[in-house]
Amino acid sequence: MPRFTVVRTFLLAAILAGACGGPAPATSRAERAPFDLDATRRVIAQQNERFTAAHVAGDIATIDSMFAPDAKSYPPGAAAVTGLPALHAFTVEYLKAGVTAFREETTDFYGNAEVVVDAGTYSVTYGPDHVTERGKYLNVWTPINGRWKIKANMWNTDAPPPAPK
Repeated sequence: MPRFTVVRTFLLAAILAGACGGPAPATSRAERAPFDLDATRRVIAQQNERFTAAHVAGDIATIDSMFAPDAKSYPPGAAAVTGLPALHAFTVEYLKAGVTAFREETTDFYGNAEVVVDAGTYSVTYGPDHVTERGKYLNVWTPINGRWKIKANMWNTDAPPPAPK
């Protein structure tokens, strides 16, 4: 058999073998189900309800479970808090103030299948004097193992800064 025929036969056999028993081709982005921002907004709204209710209930385990392992929090007037152990310690201290009411209202929501941003306003009541603080927040969510987790969150009060002394 001439060399050209052997090479051609080998190539044809390799192509056929790959087509018949090879691995399935990777699914392209276009073949996946389209990202549904409205459905994701509803999921994040439910997550926000869990988050705020957990603060009022003092349910640190639920709060901890809502953060990505490498999450960051940017509290007002303090350094950034990074990672689950640090976030847990921060939450324990934060809840010592005694949160009695907490509400978030989304005003902006956008993103894609990899990350969504939920921004809005909040009010939280805490302490023995039942101080109510109002402000704004921004949460960045990312899917981890099929669940949306907080990757970063930041909030600050609408109260004016303290007057200089």
